Amino acid sequence: QVQLVESGGGLVQAGGSLRLSCVASGRAFSTYAMAWFRQAPGKERELVAALSWSGGSTNYADSVKGRFTISRDNTKNTVYLQMNSLKPEDTAVYSCARGFTSVPKWDVSQYPYWGQGTQVTVSS
Repeated sequence: QVQLVESGGGLVQAGGSLRLSCVASGRAFSTYAMAWFRQAPGKERELVAALSWSGGSTNYADSVKGRFTISRDNTKNTVYLQMNSLKPEDTAVYSCARGFTSVPKWDVSQYPYWGQGTQVTVSS
């Protein structure tokens, strides 16, 4: 059984930074792509960033490109999301997810396992 637990969310002023972490239980973490999603109140879930099993291939939403960095440490079964230059529109619940395969697909349906999420609030 796969369990994903996020941490690192909080309240930050615009222009600030946060680093989210997601620890995965279960075997074979290092063989799967991982991703971060976010969902703001009244909005659909948005794929923010994804990376391959090795971390060598990454994808980002245009809205966060250049500000967010996704990475992973397979020795710790952990994936990270470094968020810099935060904006009020980044406010959302951020969740990590594990993919079906090792390739970072840009499709919500390709991520069957999800964490509970962590709240990120950016004040203006």
